[in-house]
Amino acid sequence: MCEPNVVGDWQEYDEHAGLRVRVHRLEQNEPPRGRDDAAEGLTYFSLRVTVENRGERHYGIHLEDGQIDVRIGSEGESAFIDWRNSQFIEGFDVYPLRRATAVLYAAGPEASLSQIDVQIQLRVEEEWTERRLWAGGIGLHEGSAHAGAGRECLAHQVSNFLRDQAEEGTA
Repeated sequence: MCEPNVVGDWQEYDEHAGLRVRVHRLEQNEPPRGRDDAAEGLTYFSLRVTVENRGERHYGIHLEDGQIDVRIGSEGESAFIDWRNSQFIEGFDVYPLRRATAVLYAAGPEASLSQIDVQIQLRVEEEWTERRLWAGGIGLHEGSAHAGAGRECLAHQVSNFLRDQAEEGTA
Protein backbone atom coordinates (compact mmCIF):
# COMPACT_ATOMS: atom_id res chain seq x y z
CA MET A 1 0.00 0.00 0.00
CA CYS A 2 2.25 2.80 -1.28
CA GLU A 3 -0.22 5.63 -1.80
CA PRO A 4 -3.88 5.91 -0.87
CA ASN A 5 -6.59 5.83 -3.46
CA VAL A 6 -8.87 8.83 -3.71
CA VAL A 7 -12.48 8.13 -2.71
CA GLY A 8 -14.17 7.01 -5.93
CA ASP A 9 -11.11 5.18 -7.34
CA TRP A 10 -11.34 1.52 -8.32
CA GLN A 11 -8.58 -0.74 -6.98
CA GLU A 12 -7.93 -4.05 -8.74
CA TYR A 13 -6.64 -7.21 -7.07
CA ASP A 14 -3.87 -8.84 -9.10
CA GLU A 15 -4.26 -12.16 -7.28
CA HIS A 16 -7.98 -12.37 -8.20
CA ALA A 17 -8.34 -11.68 -11.93
CA GLY A 18 -11.10 -9.19 -12.69
CA LEU A 19 -12.00 -8.41 -9.07
CA ARG A 20 -11.92 -4.76 -8.04
CA VAL A 21 -13.19 -2.64 -5.16
CA ARG A 22 -13.86 1.03 -4.48
CA VAL A 23 -14.96 3.30 -1.66
CA HIS A 24 -17.45 5.90 -2.90
CA ARG A 25 -20.42 8.12 -2.01
CA LEU A 26 -18.78 9.55 1.08
CA GLU A 27 -21.41 12.00 2.35
CA GLN A 28 -22.94 13.45 5.47
CA ASN A 29 -26.01 11.30 6.08
CA GLU A 30 -28.25 10.24 8.97
CA PRO A 31 -28.70 6.49 9.52
CA PRO A 32 -32.02 4.93 8.43
CA ARG A 33 -32.87 3.29 11.78
CA GLY A 34 -32.07 6.27 13.97
CA ARG A 35 -28.95 7.45 15.74
CA ASP A 36 -27.04 5.31 18.20
CA ASP A 37 -26.99 6.81 21.71
CA ALA A 38 -23.21 6.44 21.78
CA ALA A 39 -22.95 8.90 18.85
CA GLU A 40 -24.51 11.78 20.76
CA GLY A 41 -22.96 15.08 19.69
CA LEU A 42 -21.25 13.51 16.65
CA THR A 43 -22.00 14.08 12.97
CA TYR A 44 -23.05 11.02 10.98
CA PHE A 45 -21.75 10.18 7.52
CA SER A 46 -22.08 7.22 5.19
CA LEU A 47 -19.93 5.58 2.59
CA ARG A 48 -20.30 2.69 0.18
CA VAL A 49 -17.83 -0.06 -0.62
CA THR A 50 -18.55 -1.78 -3.94
CA VAL A 51 -16.90 -4.99 -5.08
CA GLU A 52 -17.17 -5.67 -8.81
CA ASN A 53 -16.28 -8.81 -10.75
CA ARG A 54 -15.06 -8.21 -14.29
CA GLY A 55 -13.45 -11.63 -14.49
CA GLU A 56 -14.61 -14.94 -15.92
CA ARG A 57 -15.33 -16.87 -12.69
CA HIS A 58 -17.33 -16.12 -9.57
CA TYR A 59 -15.72 -15.21 -6.23
CA GLY A 60 -17.10 -15.73 -2.74
CA ILE A 61 -16.48 -12.49 -0.85
CA HIS A 62 -16.79 -11.26 2.72
CA LEU A 63 -16.69 -7.65 3.87
CA GLU A 64 -17.82 -7.57 7.49
CA ASP A 65 -17.15 -5.63 10.66
CA GLY A 66 -13.47 -5.62 11.46
CA GLN A 67 -12.51 -5.55 7.76
CA ILE A 68 -13.33 -1.85 7.39
CA ASP A 69 -11.41 0.75 9.41
CA VAL A 70 -12.41 4.43 9.27
CA ARG A 71 -10.06 7.12 10.59
CA ILE A 72 -10.85 10.82 10.75
CA GLY A 73 -9.03 14.12 11.19
CA SER A 74 -5.35 14.94 11.00
CA GLU A 75 -4.61 12.69 13.98
CA GLY A 76 -6.24 9.63 12.38
CA GLU A 77 -8.60 8.93 15.25
CA SER A 78 -11.06 6.08 14.91
CA ALA A 79 -14.55 7.06 13.77
CA PHE A 80 -17.58 5.70 15.61
CA ILE A 81 -18.97 2.87 13.43
CA ASP A 82 -22.72 2.31 13.69
CA TRP A 83 -22.84 -1.47 13.17
CA ARG A 84 -26.62 -1.61 13.70
CA ASN A 85 -27.34 0.64 10.70
CA SER A 86 -24.54 -0.57 8.44
CA GLN A 87 -25.01 -3.26 5.79
CA PHE A 88 -22.13 -5.63 5.11
CA ILE A 89 -21.32 -8.30 2.53
CA GLU A 90 -21.35 -11.60 4.38
CA GLY A 91 -20.47 -14.62 2.27
CA PHE A 92 -21.76 -13.53 -1.12
CA ASP A 93 -20.85 -15.01 -4.52
CA VAL A 94 -20.11 -12.21 -6.99
CA TYR A 95 -20.56 -13.62 -10.48
CA PRO A 96 -18.97 -12.14 -13.63
CA LEU A 97 -20.28 -8.69 -14.53
CA ARG A 98 -21.98 -8.33 -11.12
CA ARG A 99 -21.45 -6.12 -8.08
CA ALA A 100 -22.07 -6.26 -4.35
CA THR A 101 -22.16 -3.12 -2.18
CA ALA A 102 -21.75 -2.59 1.55
CA VAL A 103 -23.11 0.61 3.16
CA LEU A 104 -21.36 1.86 6.26
CA TYR A 105 -22.66 4.48 8.70
CA ALA A 106 -20.10 6.19 10.93
CA ALA A 107 -19.86 9.35 13.02
CA GLY A 108 -17.26 11.75 14.32
CA PRO A 109 -16.74 15.36 15.37
CA GLU A 110 -17.81 17.60 12.49
CA ALA A 111 -14.47 19.44 12.49
CA SER A 112 -12.64 16.15 11.75
CA LEU A 113 -14.74 15.07 8.77
CA SER A 114 -12.82 17.05 6.15
CA GLN A 115 -10.18 14.29 6.29
CA ILE A 116 -11.43 10.69 6.24
CA ASP A 117 -9.32 7.61 5.55
CA VAL A 118 -11.00 4.26 4.89
CA GLN A 119 -9.00 1.03 4.96
CA ILE A 120 -10.48 -2.15 3.51
CA GLN A 121 -9.25 -5.73 3.80
CA LEU A 122 -11.46 -7.92 1.64
CA ARG A 123 -11.69 -11.68 2.16
CA VAL A 124 -12.01 -13.61 -1.10
CA GLU A 125 -12.56 -17.38 -1.12
CA GLU A 126 -11.46 -17.59 2.55
CA GLU A 127 -8.20 -15.81 1.66
CA TRP A 128 -7.32 -12.33 2.94
CA THR A 129 -6.32 -9.68 0.40
CA GLU A 130 -3.84 -6.90 1.08
CA ARG A 131 -5.26 -3.86 2.84
CA ARG A 132 -6.18 -0.92 0.60
CA LEU A 133 -6.63 2.71 1.66
CA TRP A 134 -8.91 5.45 0.31
CA ALA A 135 -8.67 9.12 1.32
CA GLY A 136 -11.39 11.76 1.09
CA GLY A 137 -13.45 14.14 3.15
CA ILE A 138 -16.85 15.72 3.68
CA GLY A 139 -17.83 19.35 3.16
CA LEU A 140 -14.91 20.27 0.97
CA HIS A 141 -15.45 23.12 -1.44
CA GLU A 142 -13.28 23.96 -4.41
CA GLY A 143 -10.65 26.51 -3.56
CA SER A 144 -10.91 26.05 0.21
CA ALA A 145 -7.63 26.09 2.12
CA HIS A 146 -6.61 23.15 4.29
CA ALA A 147 -3.81 22.60 6.75
CA GLY A 148 -0.96 20.82 5.00
CA ALA A 149 -2.18 22.10 1.63
CA GLY A 150 -0.46 21.07 -1.60
CA ARG A 151 -0.98 17.36 -2.09
CA GLU A 152 -4.07 17.24 0.19
CA CYS A 153 -5.87 19.99 -1.72
CA LEU A 154 -5.18 18.23 -5.00
CA ALA A 155 -6.43 14.92 -3.55
CA HIS A 156 -9.63 16.60 -2.35
CA GLN A 157 -10.20 18.25 -5.74
CA VAL A 158 -9.64 14.94 -7.53
CA SER A 159 -11.93 13.19 -5.03
CA ASN A 160 -14.73 15.70 -5.65
CA PHE A 161 -14.30 15.47 -9.43
CA LEU A 162 -14.33 11.65 -9.42
CA ARG A 163 -17.33 11.53 -7.09
CA ASP A 164 -19.27 13.90 -9.38
CA GLN A 165 -18.34 11.82 -12.44
CA ALA A 166 -19.23 8.52 -10.75
CA GLU A 167 -22.59 9.80 -9.54
CA GLU A 168 -23.55 10.91 -13.06
CA GLY A 169 -22.88 7.43 -14.46
CA THR A 170 -24.65 5.41 -11.73
CA ALA A 171 -28.20 6.68 -12.12
